Amino acid sequence: MGVPRWRPGSEISKREAFLLKRMVRTKKLFRLLREHRLELFDDAFQDELAEMYRDTGEGKVPAPPAMLAVAVLLQAYTGCSDAEAVENAVADARWRMVLGVLDDEETGPPFSQGTLQRFRERLIAHDMDRRLLERTVEFAKEVGGFDHRKLPKTVRLAVDSRPLEGAGRVEDTFNLLGHAARKVLRVAAALAERAPEELAHAIGAPALAASSVKRGLDIDWNDPEQKADAIKVLVKQIDRLEAWVAEHLSAAAEGPPLSQMLATIARLREQDLEPDPDGGGPRVRPAVAPERQISVADPDMRHGRKSKSKTIKGYKSHLGADLDTGLIVACAITPANRPEAEALPEIVQDLSRYSERNGVGELHIDRGYVASDLVRQLHADDVPILSRPWRAPAGELFTKRDFKLHLGHRTITCPAGHTEKIAFGTTTRFPAERCDSCPLRAQCTDAARGKGRSVSIAQDEPLQKQLRTQIATSDGRERLRERVHIEHRISHHARRQGTRARYRGIRNNTFDARRHAATLNLEHTQLAMQRAQLPMAA
Repeated sequence: MGVPRWRPGSEISKREAFLLKRMVRTKKLFRLLREHRLELFDDAFQDELAEMYRDTGEGKVPAPPAMLAVAVLLQAYTGCSDAEAVENAVADARWRMVLGVLDDEETGPPFSQGTLQRFRERLIAHDMDRRLLERTVEFAKEVGGFDHRKLPKTVRLAVDSRPLEGAGRVEDTFNLLGHAARKVLRVAAALAERAPEELAHAIGAPALAASSVKRGLDIDWNDPEQKADAIKVLVKQIDRLEAWVAEHLSAAAEGPPLSQMLATIARLREQDLEPDPDGGGPRVRPAVAPERQISVADPDMRHGRKSKSKTIKGYKSHLGADLDTGLIVACAITPANRPEAEALPEIVQDLSRYSERNGVGELHIDRGYVASDLVRQLHADDVPILSRPWRAPAGELFTKRDFKLHLGHRTITCPAGHTEKIAFGTTTRFPAERCDSCPLRAQCTDAARGKGRSVSIAQDEPLQKQLRTQIATSDGRERLRERVHIEHRISHHARRQGTRARYRGIRNNTFDARRHAATLNLEHTQLAMQRAQLPMAA
C-alpha cells in the first residue's frame, strides 16, 4: 500500500476565483498557497515526505502527507488547534480551497485529529519540520522576487532570541515532589489493580492521595516550623511509596514508565533537599540548584533571565535570518537558564544544510552570542562579526578604552605610559610601586595603597578590540543597525506564535518555532513577489 500523492487541481474554478478576490488584503497566505501549492510541494518534496511512511501493505491508506503539511502550515497561520483544524477543513471554504477539497461537498473532513497528530510526530521523528522550513527558503528562491545573481555567495546571518514561557505548571518543592509521587502512585495502583486512594492509605501515604499535596499535609503554611516538619512528613510518605513499589513491583520498576517517574523523584530530591543540620530528616535547600527542574509536566523548563529585570520561566527561542532576503533560515529552542551562545552552533549547523549560499559571510549578533566558541572560530577565519562589544564599567576612573592594547606584541600601556605584558583570558596587574607614585593614580584606581591597577584581558580580546573600534565610527554603527531586520523577524514570530509555548519539551517547541517561521517566510515571499510585480494567478 503506497503513500498517496497529493494531486489537487491546478485550474482555478469560478468559486475559487471569487474567494481569491476576497484575499487581496486579508488572509493573503491562503491565496499564495492556493496559487503555488504544487510548486511548494513539488514531486521531489512529496517524495521526501513519503519516505516518513513504511509500506507494510496493511492498515488504512494514509492521507497525502503534502496535504497534511499544508494543514500544519495553516494551523500556524490561523493559530488553531487540531480539533479546530479538522472543523476548518469541513466548514471553512478558504481551508477547503487550499486543501483541494472545495468541491467535495458531500465528503467528511479529509483528515482526523489523530491523523494530524501522528503526522506531526512523524515530522519531528524524521526531522522533516526542519526540511519544511528549508523548503520555504528554496521556494522563495524559485518564485520570489529575489535576484540571486546579485546576492553574495555566502549568507549574511543575523541571530536573535526572545523569551518563551513554558506550557508546564511551575511548582515549588512541595508541589514538585507531591506531583511526581502522585504519578508513581497512580501507575503503581493501576498495576496492582487497586484504587490510588486505597493504596495510599494502606502504605501510610495519605497526603499523596489528596487533590493537592498541601491540602493533604494540612498545616499552617505561614508557620516556618510547621513547614519544616511538613517536608519531613512528605518525604517519609514518598519513602514508603518507593519501598512498596520496590517490594511488590520490582520488575515493573526497572522499565518505563515507572523507572522514569522514580528517576524524576530522585532528581527532585537531590536538587531541592539537603540534610537538616539539626537532625531529624531533610530540609528544603536554601540555595537554588543551577539546573533546577521547575515543572514535572515539562521537565525541560528552567528559570532564566532575558535581562536583569526580566525573568523567564521556560525557554528561549532563537531565530537566524538571511539579511539579504529577510528569510528565516534556522530556529532553535534552549532552556531559559542557558546562555545565548549555546544556541549559535545549532543555528549555523542548520544553515550549512543548504546546497547554495551555505557559508556564513557575515554574522550579526547580540553580545550574548559573542561568548560562543563558534564566534571565535569564525573570527579567526576572517568572517566579519557585527556586534556591540562588552560594556566597560561606568564611573569617573579610567576605563579599559583609555589603555592602549598592542595585541601583536601582547602588551598594554596605561595612560601614564607604563607598559605590561598581557595574556588572553587573564588579568594584567600593574606594579603597586608604579601606581602609588603615579600622578594619575586618583583618576585610574581607587584601590588601597600597595595595590596597583588591574585590567581584565578577555579570551576573545582581539574580537572585542575590533568591536570597540567598529562601534566608535559612524560607518561601523550604521552596519550594526542592519541587524534590526532580525529584531523585526523575532517580533513577527512572537506575534504569530505567541509568548507562551504551545507544547511541552524542547523538541516539540522547536517544531512549533519552525512551522511558524515557515509561514513567515511564505508571507515574506508573497510580498517580494508583489514588489517585483510578478504575475499572479487570476
